[in-house]
Amino acid sequence: MTNLLPGVYLAKKKDNTPYYRASVTYRKKHISLGSFETEPMAHAAYLEAGTILSDKSLLLEHYRAQHVLRFEKWVILMNFRDNGIYIGTPIYIRAKFFYYYLSPDDVLTFDKDDLFYYASHKIIRRGGHLFVSDYGMQVNILNRYGIKNYGVAGKDYRFINGIGTDFRYENIEILNCYQGVSVLHRNGKTIYKVKLHLKGDYVVGTYDTMEEAAIAYNKAIDMVHKKGVKKNFTPNYLEQISASEYADIYTRLKISRKILEYPEATSPHSPQS
Repeated sequence: MTNLLPGVYLAKKKDNTPYYRASVTYRKKHISLGSFETEPMAHAAYLEAGTILSDKSLLLEHYRAQHVLRFEKWVILMNFRDNGIYIGTPIYIRAKFFYYYLSPDDVLTFDKDDLFYYASHKIIRRGGHLFVSDYGMQVNILNRYGIKNYGVAGKDYRFINGIGTDFRYENIEILNCYQGVSVLHRNGKTIYKVKLHLKGDYVVGTYDTMEEAAIAYNKAIDMVHKKGVKKNFTPNYLEQISASEYADIYTRLKISRKILEYPEATSPHSPQS
């Protein structure tokens, strides 16, 4: 058998058609570089990867369409070279945040708290929206930041610095959230806190999803109304959830004891603040 060029491996498709895989080993990490129709192309990819990994003067802005490797692979290799962390998605880490490169001209910025999530979830831009695949479903990444599905920038939320690709938490302001729900970030996890204003703010609870929080607010409203509270609350409407799903979530949600033990109104006409 003829020896192949360095970094090249012969493979065959189901119909027995040959093709060539390229790979490189760096810092004891075996890195696949992709599949190619010819041996010279696969070898060129191997040489290009070697140059990227060994020459720190080579930067992402030096990428050109005629290069053999895809731009995504350039980002992955350069991040490994400069930061010593191999990540399989096109992420480049900076001191306090990281970039996610959809293309050379389409770059998203995220907080370090989101690194683990996007290292394992590839982002896709489709129809002007950004999605990741989560448990086989396409999930709009806006949900991660407390923004309702297909929220409209400038109406439902805004980027404080005016840069619509900067998803750092401090740069996102929710303008049109569910009633009674606020978004909290603790140890890299997003949780949803619910308050109901009676004679002061009463904490209803904290929940894992925005939808659960919105339904918990509605459940708290129902509970205090049964106790004779006449205040007109605006309930949350969740059009994306079926009636059966809503009922299931509503039934299992726990509500704080402060709501459960809220005193009965002494009179149906008792004023509420």
